[in-house]
Amino acid sequence: MRFLDISKAYYEEFGLPMLEREFGDKLDRMAIGLVGHGSECFGYDDGVSLDHDVEPGFCIWITEDDERDFGFRLFRAYSKLPKEYMGLKCVEKSALGSGSRGVHTISDFYSAYTGRRGAPEGWRDWLYTPSHYFAEAVNGVVFKDGLGEFTRIREEIRNGMPEDVRLKKIASSALKMAQTGQYNYKRCLALSEFVKESAQVIFLLEKVHMPYYKWAFRAMKELPNMGWLSHKLEALILTPQDETLKIELAIEEISASVIDELRNQDLTDATCDFLENHSYSVNGRITDPEIRNLHILL
Repeated sequence: MRFLDISKAYYEEFGLPMLEREFGDKLDRMAIGLVGHGSECFGYDDGVSLDHDVEPGFCIWITEDDERDFGFRLFRAYSKLPKEYMGLKCVEKSALGSGSRGVHTISDFYSAYTGRRGAPEGWRDWLYTPSHYFAEAVNGVVFKDGLGEFTRIREEIRNGMPEDVRLKKIASSALKMAQTGQYNYKRCLALSEFVKESAQVIFLLEKVHMPYYKWAFRAMKELPNMGWLSHKLEALILTPQDETLKIELAIEEISASVIDELRNQDLTDATCDFLENHSYSVNGRITDPEIRNLHILL
């Protein structure tokens, strides 16, 4: 059973009755769910990941005004919920500690991922914030959101990346694919870098934030158009280094698939099979001159 399901069951069995009983007039001001750091929030948990740092619970997000009004009472009430559920146990924390479950302000939650009180505020935030922070800010499940503010910010982070920023990131990673795979593989065996940059490009082409490297392949399998390439990349990593020809053919096949998708999205005018040319073509599509004229390698 996934922890997302355990969390919702715990909320429905213990959390919701408590909230209705003690905060019935405030319940419509709360967002409730499970979002954030950890494989369990992505739905990727298993017997190994559940044996550490996972405890029963859920998250409650409120505004700063509501935190001043009833936040301490809400924190105290949440802390009295059962400490064990379906074989999972809560770990004792300092009262000043900040666990991933429990009561948070909306602004504090998002600032941990964006450095802002909500979604990124400008193209630089989008360009230079690692994608896995955005992925963690929008994963999981929101059970309810009375005000809608938590969900509004969540959707802005999920879908709000400026197109020029996406193109810059694609151009940069595509050029790195060309350098580490198509050009430099024979010279320095930079296979891991090729795989990493390929994953970045694939997620960007799918307009999905790539999670932390531990979950990248797992998440890639769920992508609707290019998810099948996860198997190609995994096979590439597992190919013995002495099978040079097989590796080179796989690199070219993966590169060709990326080029095909660039063409499908009308992001390149290049006609060759070398990704470097396509990366500069993508960069040329950027309309903001300040972003376009940044060095192509981020």
